[in-house]
Amino acid sequence: MPVYVDREAPKLWRRIYSEATLEASLLAEKWKLVLAGLTFQYIHGLAAHGVHYLHRPGPTLQDAGFFILPALGEDKAFVSETVFVTIFGSFVLWTFHPFVSHSKKICTVLIWCRVFVYLAASQSLRIITFFSTQLPGPNYHCREGSKLAKIPPPKDALEVLLMNFPYGVIYGCGDLIFSSHTIFTLVFVRTYQRYGTRRWIKHLAWLLAAIQSLLIIASRKHYTVDIVVAWYTVNLVIFFVDNKLPEMTERSTGLSQTPLLPLSTKDGKNRNREDHQRLPNENSIVDEH
Repeated sequence: MPVYVDREAPKLWRRIYSEATLEASLLAEKWKLVLAGLTFQYIHGLAAHGVHYLHRPGPTLQDAGFFILPALGEDKAFVSETVFVTIFGSFVLWTFHPFVSHSKKICTVLIWCRVFVYLAASQSLRIITFFSTQLPGPNYHCREGSKLAKIPPPKDALEVLLMNFPYGVIYGCGDLIFSSHTIFTLVFVRTYQRYGTRRWIKHLAWLLAAIQSLLIIASRKHYTVDIVVAWYTVNLVIFFVDNKLPEMTERSTGLSQTPLLPLSTKDGKNRNREDHQRLPNENSIVDEH
């Protein structure tokens, strides 16, 4: 056993170094897109905190999900967060698996470029939506009588820019339609559905996404409409991105002159089939001349 470990360790470090070199070159090419994606995450957080200043607590609205699903209680709010952290952490680890895995179907930088495009488009719609109409928050800290339900106007710009971190992020109110947790979950699940290779993980990911949505409603963190709108909006956004934006070549075909986003395996096969069909036609044209 020690001998096997000694033999494999240098291979692992060479694999990590080789992948890090490749990813560094991609990052040097796509750093503007990555930086823009990270910056927009801050802008989204800033907007979510800003709408809290407009929030006015009131009676909880009538909701079909609240009638069907019993409330978990304020002390069990961690349940839905645990599922979300599991999905989030698993996806992040998967995007970095090319550094240690023999099977390299994706590039980490390219996957995150696509993810940032998905998130930015979905979160832009979310910002427009929750600023358009502020609903009384159903979460326990957003209800009437809670000290956190309303926050006083900011004293200076720095207070807004820092978002009262971390409390302003954890105990936000007013950013309801539509659910941010569901945006992240669906983006991650749809991305793995497109580029992942394990079918059982794909089935499990969709199951966890459905369970998390139910737990969010049962935890009274969102109204049912927030979840429903997120499910169809995010899927439509991803459909639009996949059909309108250019793709990247697969890493197996080389990474020179890469377009904006990565190709799925199905798209690569379709493109190869088109190339084979085009070749005889081009040859026949040459013969005629």
